[in-house]
Amino acid sequence: MKPKVRTVYRIDRAGSMSRLKKRQEPLPAPAANEVQLRLEAIGLNFADIFAIWGLYSATPQGSFIPGLEYAGIVEATGNEVTAYQPGDAVMGVTKFGAYASHLNIDQRYVLPLPQGWDLATGAAYPVQTLTAYYALLPLGDLQHGQTVLIHSAAGGVGLMANRIAKKFDAYTIGSIGSPHKTSVLQQEGYDQVLLRDKHFAQKLKACLQGRELKLVLECIGGKILRQSFEQLAPMGRLVSYGSAQYASRGKRPNYLKLLYHYLRRPKLDAQNLINQNKSFMAFNLIHLYDRVELMHRYLEEIARLELRPPRVGHRFDFDELPQALAFFQTGQSTGKVVVEAVGSN
Repeated sequence: MKPKVRTVYRIDRAGSMSRLKKRQEPLPAPAANEVQLRLEAIGLNFADIFAIWGLYSATPQGSFIPGLEYAGIVEATGNEVTAYQPGDAVMGVTKFGAYASHLNIDQRYVLPLPQGWDLATGAAYPVQTLTAYYALLPLGDLQHGQTVLIHSAAGGVGLMANRIAKKFDAYTIGSIGSPHKTSVLQQEGYDQVLLRDKHFAQKLKACLQGRELKLVLECIGGKILRQSFEQLAPMGRLVSYGSAQYASRGKRPNYLKLLYHYLRRPKLDAQNLINQNKSFMAFNLIHLYDRVELMHRYLEEIARLELRPPRVGHRFDFDELPQALAFFQTGQSTGKVVVEAVGSN
């Protein structure tokens, strides 16, 4: 019998996009508790880029396959799998490994694809929705009617964060880096749209219109983080889940830019936090992967909110994955960037 093979994008040593190579590799049979998936869609995340560059704390040592979320069709199951069978359409998460045509994954990290969704929509759902929910509720303690500032508001996380916040009748202010994204935020029901520029602090104050800023979802870093924190009301919370200021275009990190931003990063003093009665929190969602019961609890809570399907803003073919990453780096995307038709390549 001819052994199965799969196509992957693998990087043997982190540090440059140019080291990401498309390869054929053997595909073993699934273990007892695993499902074997033919992947049809992959969701891209900034963590993918930082992992390829070697700037992500959770990056595996040595050779690895990037990618954190996927959707596909079950092709085979291990003998202990009872929840899925061949032909089932599913979506899920993995701690790296999704840049592939096929994937063997523990059944606990697989979810049924909701009825009426295509596979690209499924690949756009798990990471961004869990990120938005975890930031807003378990950490942010979002309360009914609060004012919330959401940075990178037109991205996958930002759009889902607004939808979740609106379930609590929050007043939402969305910040964007490019004016062409304004219409997307207006369609999504943001109350205010704020273009980040050198006048950000003054514009944020005007957007608040006297409201108390109680919660900030922050993923930019640097001056934007500091200015956002300064305008937090007493008992307000800033929740950080990224630092887009370190991103740049090109195959390799811009190390001079990295050093500049690192040396100028905001430094929060614990005593001042007490005096100001404000909170700063941060998280890396990948740690939730190792707490699968908690992850499923949050997913069940999210399901009860009855959110609309995520917005897939841009679609690329599997052969175009490097180009998809390059486009993602430009910061011009809205919604989720998804790579499709993976299993057929």
